[in-house]
Amino acid sequence: MLNVVAIDHIVLRTEKRAQMIAFYTQVLNCLIERETSPELGLTQLRAGSALIDIVDVDSTLGKLGGKAPANTGNNLDHFCLQIEPICEEKLVEHLKKWHVDASEFEQRYGAQGFGRSIYIQDPDGNTIELKCSIK
Repeated sequence: MLNVVAIDHIVLRTEKRAQMIAFYTQVLNCLIERETSPELGLTQLRAGSALIDIVDVDSTLGKLGGKAPANTGNNLDHFCLQIEPICEEKLVEHLKKWHVDASEFEQRYGAQGFGRSIYIQDPDGNTIELKCSIK
């Protein structure tokens, strides 16, 4: 029987490769784990136990996905990153430091049950839910 235990990776196609990598490494503290050749166009970022793959839409790999993401017709509603417990005010301060707008904290349901979370957006307009781990 198949049992999903976690998100392994997500792939985000972009025309803003440098901005996306800066956002995920500087704002969300993900580490660059692996980069392929510029022609292939893949950068893999470590996000806890998962990976976030950033793919340049003009690369060999990126062209396989069709047109670039746009303000309408995005193929991703949002994804949720489970984060370690943090003071809500400190998280908001951190995001403001990086000029990242955030929604209000709300109680939401996810893979670990109910918990407080907020929504932010990356430079390509992908919505990310940040949800504290339940300890």
